[in-house]
Amino acid sequence: MELKGIVAKMAEQVKLDKKKIVLPETEDKRVLAAAAIVAEGGYADIVLIGNKEEMEKVCSENNIIMPWDKVEVMDNMTSSKKDEYANLFYELRKAKGVTEEQAQETVKDKVYFGTLMIKAGDADGLVSGAIHSTANTLRPALQIIKAREGVGSVSSFFLMESPKTDLGENGVLIFSDCGLIEFPTKEQLVDITCESANSFRQLIGTEPRVAMLSYSTKGSAKNEAIDKLNEVLGMLQEKQVDFAVDGEFQLDAALVPEVAKLKAPGSEVAGHANVLIFPNLEAGNIGYKMAQRFGGCLAIGPVTQGLKRPVNDLSRGSSVEDIVGTIIVTCMQAK
Repeated sequence: MELKGIVAKMAEQVKLDKKKIVLPETEDKRVLAAAAIVAEGGYADIVLIGNKEEMEKVCSENNIIMPWDKVEVMDNMTSSKKDEYANLFYELRKAKGVTEEQAQETVKDKVYFGTLMIKAGDADGLVSGAIHSTANTLRPALQIIKAREGVGSVSSFFLMESPKTDLGENGVLIFSDCGLIEFPTKEQLVDITCESANSFRQLIGTEPRVAMLSYSTKGSAKNEAIDKLNEVLGMLQEKQVDFAVDGEFQLDAALVPEVAKLKAPGSEVAGHANVLIFPNLEAGNIGYKMAQRFGGCLAIGPVTQGLKRPVNDLSRGSSVEDIVGTIIVTCMQAK
């Protein structure tokens, strides 16, 4: 598979400092196909969790050529690390009532096993969600990896690449939060905004210009939701954040210079935004899917942000290309 656009650019960067990424869903043919592409391309050191014979069967049935000499296979049921990881989980969670017996059962779950690998320093990141729910992927991460110091709420974003290179940063934008926090509070919107700006810098390497989205621009309508966004802007100003942020903006005022001149003259963000903050999950999820399906955008995500180490949740409708892109983004986050 030929990598394109922003994914290809990131792939060349991660090859220079390879990270070890865990894939626990090895019964899924898409995950194995993506693992083969990443391992063969030398973009990451891949760890496949599970029984090798079962993986070989899936590969054979689906014509997947796995470079077995370039991947590591760990069977969580027989690994020599099983007791070490169970004890680690027990120590982390005994204050919450977890017993040693429960910890031994927990490491039989491949997602928990893979997350404990990261906690133990044996891997750099994990990608799951092709056949697991978001809760099943992120619950172990929140229990074991936990949020970075100073981050009140872990959130998510989609890395979007539009064929219209006049939008965002040569067509690349971050949409947030489109996958995790349903009705963010003011404090959560502050976290989402700061983490999204950090994510943009980390992945794209240029300065974020953050737009807070609404159905009005700069007071063209009045209601509690718009008051809330203005309060969030005030909170960000009090924090003296080191990135440009403004709002509230309608989408066209955030992205189109001609509209911005009419609706928000003088704003350094309006018309040039590359990070879009949606007011809630409903708006964000609809927004990214419309950009993907109507606008022909590549959508990578949801990508988790705010954790101490990267753990990312795939959509269960993910393609092989989506999974490859998410693995490469995870490597970038682990740098």
